[in-house]
Amino acid sequence: MLQVDHVSFAYDETPVLEDINLKVHKGEHVAIIGESGCGKSTLLKIIYGLLHIRIGEVYWDETQILGPLYNLVPGESYMKYLSQDFDLMPYTTVAENVSQYLSVFEPEEMQRRTDELLEMIEMTDFTETKVKYLSGGQQQRVALARVLAQEPEILLLDEPFSHIDNFRKNSLRRNLFSYLRNKGITVLTATHDHNDMLPFADRVIVLKDQRIIAKNTPKNLYSQPKDLYIASLFGEANKIPINIVKTYADTKRRIIVYAHEFKVSEKSGLEVVVKGSYYMGGHYMIVGTYEDQNIYFNHHKVIEDEKVVFLNVSIDIINQRMVGL
Repeated sequence: MLQVDHVSFAYDETPVLEDINLKVHKGEHVAIIGESGCGKSTLLKIIYGLLHIRIGEVYWDETQILGPLYNLVPGESYMKYLSQDFDLMPYTTVAENVSQYLSVFEPEEMQRRTDELLEMIEMTDFTETKVKYLSGGQQQRVALARVLAQEPEILLLDEPFSHIDNFRKNSLRRNLFSYLRNKGITVLTATHDHNDMLPFADRVIVLKDQRIIAKNTPKNLYSQPKDLYIASLFGEANKIPINIVKTYADTKRRIIVYAHEFKVSEKSGLEVVVKGSYYMGGHYMIVGTYEDQNIYFNHHKVIEDEKVVFLNVSIDIINQRMVGL
């Protein structure tokens, strides 16, 4: 089990993380999400041993993970860290990069593992291509296969699909996270993309203002976000008074509503003045205003600017969001 106990960290005098406590069981996939600069990458670097911490401790089972003041070469043999810098050998082939850490004394096994990983990252057609000729997204995939070739017990992924185009990204996510789960590898993924974790993570950690503000399953965090910040990490969201959308509700408490959960009406509900329509493919995302607050909602067609519409939310959504208020 990975255990992070009361870890705080600052660059110079600027606090980045405060009193971080985290336990990750073997084989578990935990996603770390939050706005840019919230400390996601810093936390991974601390866990890997790239940064020295003065406050707190990090353990993998009974072994304490120590920073660069104690280790000439940071990192442990059982742990691998895929950063946003790929650290590849540009003048050698894709296959040579992937197989670099495999034993040359077992050529058949080395070939089998190399082929398996190249298939997983969908790069079998580039086996003999030198890395320097690859795109950034292709290099990111090779870097991923390279760290997996070393069969780590725990894998730290920092924005692992940031350079990969959408055409390839979805299938690669499925391939990678299925592979890691089948191998029983413990995974921490720092990401700003909810598609990296909603279908795949067992738990999600939300960082804000140097601290962990929420821990839960992806489904629970999405369906019952405790504030607008958390909801906004999953998509366009709004915070509105319940009694405006449901006039019979005897409360002025506010709930979180995602853009796709609103239904447009011409008679009653939250009164919104339309300010713009944006084509999103299968729908339009509409921006309107209510009492000087921007309201985001989806609709199947363009709505002309300055038109007044009314928005409603199903009673199921209201009941779901009121839990814990």
